[in-house]
Amino acid sequence: MSSAAAAVCAAAWQPTSVYHGGMIASYSGHNWSARWWTQNEVPGNAYVWQDRGACDGGGPSPSPTPTPTATPTPTPTVTTTPDPTGFVVTEAQFEQMFPNRRPFYTYAGLTAALSAYPGFAKTGSDTVRRQEAAAFLANVNHETGGLVHIVEQNTSNYPHYCEASRPYGCPAGRAAYYGRGPIQLSWNYNYKAAGDALGIDLLRNPWLVENDAAVSWKTALWYWNTQNGPGTMTPHDAMVNGRGFGETIRSINGALECNGGNPQQVQSRIQAYQRFVQILGTTPGGNLSC
Repeated sequence: MSSAAAAVCAAAWQPTSVYHGGMIASYSGHNWSARWWTQNEVPGNAYVWQDRGACDGGGPSPSPTPTPTATPTPTPTVTTTPDPTGFVVTEAQFEQMFPNRRPFYTYAGLTAALSAYPGFAKTGSDTVRRQEAAAFLANVNHETGGLVHIVEQNTSNYPHYCEASRPYGCPAGRAAYYGRGPIQLSWNYNYKAAGDALGIDLLRNPWLVENDAAVSWKTALWYWNTQNGPGTMTPHDAMVNGRGFGETIRSINGALECNGGNPQQVQSRIQAYQRFVQILGTTPGGNLSC
């Protein structure tokens, strides 16, 4: 006589379906319970799904019309088809991170910019990838007030960002190189370097950074992946080499904030990072401060 019968399989997991915490789906002969909101994350990921044990009749092929076994709580989060680039942040998670963002800062603009730096949030383990995405977006959150500010708010600073001694000068005008975009790109030499790296003439047309969402995100990714700033490594290298979130702060604004310079600003960045890794279903790691 056989042992106790396995549990009946729930409706098969569907990659395009949205599952909320407590909802159950079957996959590869097991029932799985979602720990929180998820979409297109295959059951078996221990961060997202809890194995409820073997079931009778389940399999990896999803049924055409899944029926959730639990009713989801209404949520304002926008749900969409997962981004084809495989970015570890879904659009719904992005909206959850930035509920008050300006319409200019679109998720589509961000994902369109990812091709410029294919190693970003795609290097290392799944944990490292999620941590890097959270670290980037946490610093962006701090620099822009939650993706609210597109340009630097202190207009009196605008004429200060032209280093006219550079051989290429400031062809767009002395006051044209103020902070713009998710990491507030500023100075004529940074517009020149970012433009050269991206194949865009930002030295003569810096306004693209405040008018084209994909260009704006690309300049932030340029800094993140290629610039040390006042630090000793790029923010990308800091995250993928286990140096911790604190080193990304040092590379972005360490001269003013680190080593006790402005602990409140540092703490603001850390709190955003801790919130974002929770949304992405991972842990923050060590070395959070600088």
